Amino acid sequence: MDGRIFLALAIFSEIIGTAALKASDGFTKFVPAAVVLVGYALASYFLALSMKTIPMGIIYALWAGIGIVAITLIGTFVFSQKIDFPALVGIALILSGVVVIHLFSKTAVLP
Repeated sequence: MDGRIFLALAIFSEIIGTAALKASDGFTKFVPAAVVLVGYALASYFLALSMKTIPMGIIYALWAGIGIVAITLIGTFVFSQKIDFPALVGIALILSGVVVIHLFSKTAVLP
């Protein structure tokens, strides 16, 4: 299977796990805590598989950038967390870095 698919699955699993971490209320709620463990385990597994074909630095940049944006959106819309302007600027800079890597880096091109 394509490394990009594994990376997408890793990112999705990590996002679900992180959202569940907030919902677990410090691991005091069983179902969300179980989702955290499964989500992070799957994320690690798929991340390892994606590293077979994609450079580690590129994976981590995409993982972090997409994850930060997704978790910020989930925090804002699901958990009613507020985010201020400087945080938005920082997230925009991270996201722009991911876009630059994706559009211009020859390292990011898969075999």
